[in-house]
Amino acid sequence: MNGSVVSPELRARVRGLAQPVARALGRLGLSPNQLTLIGFGVAILAGIAAARQAWLAAGLLVVVGGVFDLFDGALARFAGKVTKLGAFYDSVFDRWGEGVVYVGIVWGTLEMGLWRPIILTAAAAVSAFMVSYTRAKSESLGFTSGTGMANVGLAPREVRIAILTIGLIAAGLLPGFPKDMDLPGAMAYPLSSLALEAALALVTILATITTIQRILHVRAQARRG
Repeated sequence: MNGSVVSPELRARVRGLAQPVARALGRLGLSPNQLTLIGFGVAILAGIAAARQAWLAAGLLVVVGGVFDLFDGALARFAGKVTKLGAFYDSVFDRWGEGVVYVGIVWGTLEMGLWRPIILTAAAAVSAFMVSYTRAKSESLGFTSGTGMANVGLAPREVRIAILTIGLIAAGLLPGFPKDMDLPGAMAYPLSSLALEAALALVTILATITTIQRILHVRAQARRG
């Protein structure tokens, strides 16, 4: 199965919903590249929130950053400012922002004295970036040009961000270690960390499957060519 759970039709509908807001932002004088930078700034704030173990805030900020990722492309298409440089900025700052959030999660869980979330965060980050790398490398070599590779694999960026957001929000709503560690049961493994670990593990698994799917997709194209 090469198809993404985010179909081209769903992408088109979401882009259509983003257009009115993007136009309004454009009327305020904002350019697509400025929206890309704003989204990156929001990702930095999400990383800071995660580092401070403000999981709920981090999850909500990740959502906001993801929304801005929709607006920059929608505004570029509406204003006729679709450029290679803009596409480059969009991809680079998206990946950079995703990485910053993972660093924040590592910092936050390290402060809690837990090691398992750190390993899972590293695994999720590596797996996520392999998904992006396989697309970038395949397209640079002439395989699946345009946005075709985005439709290959179970977990493109949108899916990964959604899973991570759910994990962060759940971690923010569930109890962690109590402030008074002398209470009975205080040292029990916190539910907040379990929720975050589940999300990170799911990102790792799905992103790894996606990378394999994209490798097989490119191999099939090479054999046909």
